[in-house]
Amino acid sequence: MDHETKRQPSVEETTHFGYKPVPVAEKEHKVAEVFHSVAKQYDVMNDLMSLGIHRLWKRIAIHLTGLRAGQQVLDLAGGTGDLAMKLAEKVGKDGNVVLSDINSSMLSIGRDRLINHGLIQGIEYVQANAEALPFASNHFHCVTMAFGLRNVTHKDAALREIFRVLKPGGQLLVLEFSKPVLPGLNKLYDLYSFSLLPWLGEKIAKDRDSYQYLAESIRMHPDQETLKGMMVAAGFENCRYHNLSGGIVALHRGYKF
Repeated sequence: MDHETKRQPSVEETTHFGYKPVPVAEKEHKVAEVFHSVAKQYDVMNDLMSLGIHRLWKRIAIHLTGLRAGQQVLDLAGGTGDLAMKLAEKVGKDGNVVLSDINSSMLSIGRDRLINHGLIQGIEYVQANAEALPFASNHFHCVTMAFGLRNVTHKDAALREIFRVLKPGGQLLVLEFSKPVLPGLNKLYDLYSFSLLPWLGEKIAKDRDSYQYLAESIRMHPDQETLKGMMVAAGFENCRYHNLSGGIVALHRGYKF
């Protein structure tokens, strides 16, 4: 007797959106909705959420780029352009800064901001997904990514793409929320993240849900050692990280040789 082999239904691949499991195909759209919503208040909220300390974190990242006049740099998930503005000062008029973000609302605000500051020459604006970068291989001396990697669905794919577009000798710097390492800081940080942060989002940005997602996305992001391992797996060498503010934020660095 012939036996009919039953085909098993395929299981749709899922990922996380904050703490919620969602189909992979939906995450990019959901993250886009968050940043369309918060774009206009993004800079104000950054100052409030960090008490202005995010400016120091970014200043450290800029210093460690080691960029020189005339070089090319890509600022991924560059949002409202505060990092790109400082990068432009480093590379000068003979250099080139590409401000790239997947979100059109954030990119538009970043472009307007830089133009209003008189930065016109040597700046490009590219809406792009970090998982499939529209740039030639071996092109940039440096790639920076501040507070954007945790929102990428396939972080390993993004890291491989960044490795591809870097020149040999080029450096990646990822500034991202991470896991506190100081004793006792976790409880305080949880209280802040899940009580004060959504409250600020509701009062200032009129959007509690987006800032609830922010807190959850931080907790779902790989810890310091895991992210370092992901960078090594993508091909980066001499990988290391610097804990800032007790590990609330970590600055990861890696090179393409």
